[in-house]
Amino acid sequence: MPGRCNKDGESEGMKKVITGDHAVAIGARLCRVEVVPAYPITPQTLIIEHIADFVNDGEMDTKFLTMESEHSVMSAAAAASAAGARVFTATSSQGLAFMHEMLYSTAPLRLPVVMANASRTLASPPGIWCEYNDSMGARDSGWLQLYVEDNQEALDMVIQSYRIAEDKRVLLPVMPCLDGFVLTHTVEPVEIIQQEDVDSFLPPYSPDITLDPARPAMIGTFMPAEYIMELRRQTALAVESAKKVIREINDEFARRFGRNYGGLIDTYQMEDAEVALITMGTVTSTSREVVDDMRKAGEKVGLVKLRFFRPFPSEELRKALSGVSAVGVFDRSISYHGGGPVFNEVRSALYGSTLPVINHLAGIGGRDVTKEQIIKMFEITLKAAKGEKVNMINWHNTRGETV
Repeated sequence: MPGRCNKDGESEGMKKVITGDHAVAIGARLCRVEVVPAYPITPQTLIIEHIADFVNDGEMDTKFLTMESEHSVMSAAAAASAAGARVFTATSSQGLAFMHEMLYSTAPLRLPVVMANASRTLASPPGIWCEYNDSMGARDSGWLQLYVEDNQEALDMVIQSYRIAEDKRVLLPVMPCLDGFVLTHTVEPVEIIQQEDVDSFLPPYSPDITLDPARPAMIGTFMPAEYIMELRRQTALAVESAKKVIREINDEFARRFGRNYGGLIDTYQMEDAEVALITMGTVTSTSREVVDDMRKAGEKVGLVKLRFFRPFPSEELRKALSGVSAVGVFDRSISYHGGGPVFNEVRSALYGSTLPVINHLAGIGGRDVTKEQIIKMFEITLKAAKGEKVNMINWHNTRGETV
């Protein structure tokens, strides 16, 4: 059955070759978001421009707000969500940093905003290419974070993000992250789900409590020390509750639309793997090819795609890695106390295990991550599995560093 076409020739229920930014914008449109506060920043700007076109052409019944800064964007997003609207926005890098204060307000207020982040270098030095230092810096704000591999997953996870965020067991904001330029400005075939199917999967947002002049209430007011710890615990419990919800929604989405992303993690060739590499984002696609090549050469290697960074899937990782002799961890960002954020989270998740955990830093600042580099990551990890001495932290394709 042919799909219906809008003014741009996009077909619902059919595939179209589009950028990741375009896919995210279509995802927001399909979710019938009601308020979109916006401020431009490369490489996120095209998301907002596409949404502006949809609104202008009458294809999206949305209040589009042009704001004076990213801090104002998140302030408006929180206010609109508190008033009961389904809210979407997008940002990147310095923009995410500028709204940092309001990130820490939105989550504890239990406001299910969805904000796409086009992962980009965070100054200094200034840069516009892909790395994860921008979003990783917000990992303790209470926002759920997920990292997509391709443009189809970008569209699908905008839709899933609202189901996760608005679930009464969660009620937290969600940040789908897509690799800047690698996805945002690169075209791929993407299936555009029909509107009625999204409507069936994602019902209208119906919060129990809203800011309403007819029922005066206050939120986000000053709180004495006697209650703040309880609020922090409630937020922490909601993040943990999200794990079950994410799995349920992933399974339902797979049944309805035929695409199963695995939930919190996804695995590849892990059944008999002796070593594994943990990846995030677009590097995962290249790593699958490396796994296939190395398998043909007789090496029993496997891959774990880390999809959600918050909540962090500690139990799922322990299970997935239970049969390996060593694990390598890819990081596209750096924590300045040693290694990358993902590396440190994985080591924490494996606390008490004797499994060697080897960090592989690559692609920071937007540098290409090649098959040759990923092969090297596996080779180092294989040496660790055999008990050979290797560096715990390895900088790949970096001047002054030899791995």
